[in-house]
Amino acid sequence: MNLADLRREYALADLDLEDTAADPFTQFRAWYADAERAELLEPNAMTLATADATGRPSARVVLLKGMSEEGFVFFTDYRSRKSQEVEANPQAALGFYWGELERQIRIVGRVEKISTADSMAYFLSRPTGSQVGAWASFQSALLEDRKLLMERVEELVKHFKTTPMSWPTHWGGYRVVPDEVEFWQGRPNRLHDRILYTPHPESGWQRVRLSP
Repeated sequence: MNLADLRREYALADLDLEDTAADPFTQFRAWYADAERAELLEPNAMTLATADATGRPSARVVLLKGMSEEGFVFFTDYRSRKSQEVEANPQAALGFYWGELERQIRIVGRVEKISTADSMAYFLSRPTGSQVGAWASFQSALLEDRKLLMERVEELVKHFKTTPMSWPTHWGGYRVVPDEVEFWQGRPNRLHDRILYTPHPESGWQRVRLSP
C-alpha cells in the first residue's frame, strides 16, 4: 500500500467570502442542512480534541447534541478521560468532516458544563438502553472482563423495572464556546477555500479568507 500515491480531486463547489453568513452559527446551520439533505451517515459526528494539564493531546469522535449561539454541546461521563482533561485544561477543538460534500468545519474554544437541568432533561429523553449503559459503565476506567459490565447492566435493567429512571450525576453535557470557527471547502489542485470567523468587538464576528 502506497499512501503517497492516493489522490482525490475536489471540485463539487466553491466558497466565496461574500456568500457566507455574517456569523458562524448561521453558516453552520446552512452547511449542516446540506449534510442532512445529502443523507450523510451521522452528520453530527465530530472529532473532539482535548489536552491534559501538561499539553498532551487526545482525540475521539463524539456526537453533537445541541447547537446555539452559546456554543456546541456534547454529552459524556464526567469521570471519563475527556472530562478529566477538560477540567484540567478547559479548551477544546471540534472537527467535522463531510467527505461526500468535500467540506470540513473546525471549531476552537473554551469548554463549560451545561446546566444540571439541561443535562437531566436530555438524559431522561434518551432510549432506556442508553440510560442503563450510562449507569453501568465507569467510562475510561479499567474493565477486567466485559462479562462484569453485562452483569451490571442486567442488574440495572431489573432495578429500573420497578424504580423510575433517574439521572446519574456523573453524566452530563459540555458546551464548546467558540472563539474560532473555520469552514473549509475542497477545491481542485489543493487550492481549497478556507473562511475563518473570529470574534469582533463591534460587529460580533469578522470573516477572513485563509490561504489553502
